[in-house]
Order: sequence, then structure tokens, then C-alpha cells
Amino acid sequence: MPDLLLELFSEEIPARMQTQAADDLRRLVTDALVAKGLLYEGAAAFSTPRRLALHVAGLPAAQPDTREERKGPRVGAPEAAIAGFLKSAGLASLDQAKIESDGKKGEVYVAVIERRGRPTIEVLAEILPGIIETFPWPKSMRWGAESLLPTCLRWVRPLHSILATFGPDTEEPEIVPFSVHGIAAGSVTRGHRFLAPGEIAVRRFDDYVPSLEKAKVVLDAARRRDVILFDARTLAQAQGFDLVEDEGLLHEVAGLVEWPVVLMGEFEPEFLEIPPEVIRATIRANQKCFVLKQVGTDKLANRFILVANIEASDGGVAIAAGNGKVVRARLSDARFFWESDLKIKLDDRLPKLESIVFHAKLGTQGERVARLKLLAADLAPLVGADPAQASRAAELAKADLVTEMVGEFPELQGLMGRYYAAAQGETPEVAAAVEDHYRPQGPGDRVPTAPVSIAVALADKLDTLVGFWTIDEKPTGSKDPYALRRAALGVIRLVLENGLRISLLNVIARTIYRQASTFGENAFLDFEPSLDNVEKYVGKLSSAETIIDEVVSREKEAALLEYRKKRGPVPNDLLAFFAERLKVHLRETKARHDLIDAVFGSAGSDDFALVVRRVAALGAFLGTDEGANLLAGYRRAANILKAEEKKAPKEAAGYAEPFDPALLAEPAEKALAATLSPAAVDAAACVAREDFEGAMRALAALRAPLDLFFDDVTVNAPEPALRLNRLRLLNGFRDAVHEVADFARIGG
Repeated sequence: MPDLLLELFSEEIPARMQTQAADDLRRLVTDALVAKGLLYEGAAAFSTPRRLALHVAGLPAAQPDTREERKGPRVGAPEAAIAGFLKSAGLASLDQAKIESDGKKGEVYVAVIERRGRPTIEVLAEILPGIIETFPWPKSMRWGAESLLPTCLRWVRPLHSILATFGPDTEEPEIVPFSVHGIAAGSVTRGHRFLAPGEIAVRRFDDYVPSLEKAKVVLDAARRRDVILFDARTLAQAQGFDLVEDEGLLHEVAGLVEWPVVLMGEFEPEFLEIPPEVIRATIRANQKCFVLKQVGTDKLANRFILVANIEASDGGVAIAAGNGKVVRARLSDARFFWESDLKIKLDDRLPKLESIVFHAKLGTQGERVARLKLLAADLAPLVGADPAQASRAAELAKADLVTEMVGEFPELQGLMGRYYAAAQGETPEVAAAVEDHYRPQGPGDRVPTAPVSIAVALADKLDTLVGFWTIDEKPTGSKDPYALRRAALGVIRLVLENGLRISLLNVIARTIYRQASTFGENAFLDFEPSLDNVEKYVGKLSSAETIIDEVVSREKEAALLEYRKKRGPVPNDLLAFFAERLKVHLRETKARHDLIDAVFGSAGSDDFALVVRRVAALGAFLGTDEGANLLAGYRRAANILKAEEKKAPKEAAGYAEPFDPALLAEPAEKALAATLSPAAVDAAACVAREDFEGAMRALAALRAPLDLFFDDVTVNAPEPALRLNRLRLLNGFRDAVHEVADFARIGG
């Protein structure tokens, strides 16, 4: 079957755009082909710094023929209706239509429209120009005399040529006949800009790839990455070093070269006095080079790996020397920043934070630091940290934002703060917390484990979440400009991976107090939220806003009203947002989503560590015969209750009342009642002491009497009192199960 080969050859395509552009080209062309009825066997797109290429294999030679029957007006319809039908169906007269019987209209005219499929090459010539002209580059340019016209072609860089061939393996392929703004499609491409700049005639994909290879162009970006990584490792090991691998940099460098040539450069050993992260950031950002380290250690070497795009006659000596010269200049700048920053203590930099706006509605970084100091000290006892150290770390956490080094390399924020904090004599705990308070920043990032670091990291993320919730800047759909989902997942990972037992409502409330105290509501500054005072309401209240009302307003009502007037309502659905993020986190760890929903439906979501334990215990229990049988019995009881509640909603409220032992008539219902009460008490007691496995075992005792009950007892007895009592007995069983989990949400 015929194949399509398409290449768009231009000036340098930015590395960051190449992968997406290749994906877009494949998607746009294949979607257009399918829309035209042209199915294919496979498609692959490729990119280099100078070209986008697409190979679509297994296309038919032509579109399939189509046959359509189109019903028209009834026989004897007005002439205008018939004329419209003939025109829309492409018929010259009614003689070309047939008459069929229609049950509603009687006899109607029917047009049979048969269309022969067009040759695929014609379809390609029709769809490709539009795709090229409207290609979705993030940024594009116009050039030449045509650039003055509003209809000019826009491309990421000037487009030089188009290669487009179509045909089967056994025949000479044809050039797809189209042009785009004066650039006609052909069968010619070019090789490497310097090593093989001449034209190359191409027939099909099978000779396109090897022809480019001979012309010093590796078409496949994945293969270029493999070549770079293999050669870099080999060269490093040959010189007695280890390569510091960098996946992001590898992808970027592979997008900068068509013929990768790996070389080694060097710089003076005295630059190794700079923090290694600074050396790596400098060499990576400015020269797109990889750093090396001493074999078997984490100590950097004064060597680096660069990737050239040319095979030099001197073996790359001049290229390596030139890169080394630039690297030395950049490292000199970095050393200057490092030495200059060390001369100014972090404390002396704090006033500058007052001029940096964190958010127009949330104040400056200086105001934020004031909040974090208070909040970190509040949270410290909950995570086993020293409040004074937590407060000090929070005070210094943002100070490196105004240093020279972070100004040059923003990705080093936090890290440089740790270096500067250690240099000015801060304790190791404080210095570590200054760096770690941003963590974890993603699913692959490590989670701080030191108590002071945990306290400051939690404070930083909670302040962000509560602040943006308060000003109603919540994530919507796929939009999350302030990375609030990431912040919530960070809180969840900090809690779960450190085994913390924290009331989330409590810490949200504390965060609100501290936000209020730094926004001019000085009456809050002397108010210390009592743990007992807050936790008294946990489990009874559904939102942080209600806690504020209950705990604070009686003592600080005027200040609270002023706070609300200035800042708007306090968050009332942030806890639900956390619960959804926890579900996402647990699902990513392969936990069953229905068990997560079952536990949330029963237990709430204030203590996430407890929720995770309950999910694990429930999963283990349901994996046993006892668990499976109890679930089956629960569903039978729940279905009966649900049906009755639907039939008589007014009576349903009475099901929640205790059953009357005197009305128990059958031995089976007496046996269930006798087992239910102690089992429910035992299960509730086990839940209270967090023995969820014990709670499951207590409920398992209901399996046998429940089976006997359904075998021997008619729930819908003719006597109303007897029927109501049995429904109350089943409702008692349902409530006992709900103490552990909402079994109604369990699938399967």
C-alpha cells in the first residue's frame, strides 16, 4: 500500500518546540486523512533543528466509493420543494430519482447518490497546504517581501522547502502536487548545514532515513539522545570520571544538533570552591553542557561534556577550548555572586522582601514571612519540632530571593538560602529547613523528614492554599496558575510519608488566624488558638469557616468582622479540595477508588493518615470470605431499606429509631439482634481506638446470623409494627457497618 513522506525544511526550530511540533504534524495530517475516509496502518513524526518529518504508512490509493440514499419530498409535492431536492441531490430531473413508499408521507422521491472515491494524492494536495499555513506554533515569524501582506505565511523560522512524496514500494512515488506561498512541494531535501549542505533526491521513507544519515543527519530525536548519552558516558569513563546525567538537558541538547559529536572541556580547579549546584546550573544554563564528577563520589570534577554539531578537522580541540573559555567566564560571574552574597547576612536582606509583591491581594513577601513565622511555630509542636527553630527557619526561608545568585538562577532558591544560612552560623536544622520548605514540588521530589523542615514546609503550603482560597483564586478545570493542586499534594505527602497525625481542620484554622494577624487585624496577634478549643469542634463541623465562627468570634468578633470585610469570606471548601487530592494520591498508589470513597463517606477526611489506614484495613477485610459475605449481606439489607425509603419517605425517618426487642418474633431475627448490639459496640470501640482490623472482625460476627435472617425472616411482614421493627433492625445493622465504612460505595 502507498506511503506518504512529508518533510518541512526550515531554519533552526527551537529545541523546546520540536517534540510538540512533530506530534502536532502527525495529529493534524492523520486526523484530516481519517476525516476524508482514508485510514492508514501507522504514522510516525520526527524532528531535527531544521526539519519536521512525517511518515504515514499503509494508505489506500484512493478514497472508498460511497453510496447514499437521500429521501426527498412526497410525490406531488410543490414544485419549489422538488426543485430544492433535485438541486441538493445533484439530479437533473425526477427521472433520475426513484419512488419508495414511506409509512408517514406515502410515496416519496429517493435520490441514490453514488460517488467514486478520489485518488489519495489529490486529497493530500487538498489538505496539506491548509495544515502548513495554519500550523499551531507557539511563536512564529514572517519574512521576505511577502511579510508586508496580511495573508503572508507565518512559520517558526523561514520555511525553505517542502518534500512530499506518495506511492507504493513497488513503483516510483509521485510528488504531491501543491505549493504553499510560492514554495512548491518536491522530492528534494538537504543534509547537514556544514558537513553535507547539498541537495538530496528522495523517493520514499525507506531511502530518506539512510540518505540523511549519509549526509550527517540523525533524523530520530530518540536516537540522537541515545548517541549523546552513550558517547558521553564512554568519554567520561575513559578519562576517569562519571557523568552527572540530566534527562531534561539531554532532551534539549538532542534538539540542538543533527549530528551529535561529544567532546570534553575543562575549567580551573579553583572554581570548585563554588557550591556544586551553582557550577552545574551555570554550565547547564549558559552552555548546555553536562558536568562530571570524580568516580564513585559526589564531588564535581573540573571537566564538562559538550555536544557539538560538527566533526571538526582538529578532533574538536578548538571547539572544546572555546566552550571552556565561555564556561570560565560564566563561573567567574557565579563566583562573584557567591562571594558578594556571603558578605550580607540573610537578616539584613529581609527588609527588601517588603518591596516584593507576592500577590496583589495577599501582600508582599515580607508580610508573608511574618505569617510563616507565626504559623511554623504553631505547627512545630504538632510535628515534633522546636517552635523557635521553626520560626527562625521561616523567617529566613525567603531571604535568598533577593540575593545575586538566585536573581541569576531562580531555580536555586532555597538551596542558596541553606548555604547562606549555614555560612552565617544558623543551626543545621534551620539551614536545612530553609532549603526544604519548598519540597515536595512534584511526585518525584523527595519529602522532608526533619521536624523543623516539615513544620516550615507545611506552613508555606498551607499559607498559599488558604490565601488563594480566601481571595477565590481556586483551580478551575485544567487551569491552576498558582500550582495549588501541587501544594495540596505536597501537604498530603508531608503528612502521610512522615506518619503525621494532624487534624487538617485545625491547621487550616490556625493558618487563617495567622493570615488575619498580619493583615492589620492586630487584635489577633495576642490570640493563641487553643488546640483543645479547636479540636472540640473537629468531627462536628464541616468547614474551617464554622470553626472560626465557633472558636474565634466570641472572643474577637470585631476583629473577625473587620478581617472578613477586608479579605472576604474565609475558605469553606478547602477541606473538600484536600480530600479530592488525597483520592488522586491514593489512586496513583493503586488503591481502589471505591474503597477510598467508602472510607471518606463514613469517616470524613480530617486525619489523612487515619484514612489511609482505614482504606488498607478495608481492602484486606474484603479480600476474605467473611468480608465478601458481609458485603453481600449489607447490599441486600441496604437495597431493602432503599426500596422502602423510596416508597414511603415520610416513614423512613422512623427507621433510625432503635428496634423493639419485644417485637422480635422469629428465632432468626432474635439471633441477629442478639449479635448486632455487641458487635456494633465492639466495632465502634475498635474504631475509637483506631483498631480497624478489630472493627472488621467484630462486624464479621454478623455474617452467619444475617444469612439466617434473610433465609428465615420475611422483612415486609403484613403486620405494620412487625415490618417497621424489622426495618429498624436492618437499619441498625447498616449503621453499625457505616461506623467502619460506607459499604454502599464499594463496587464489584
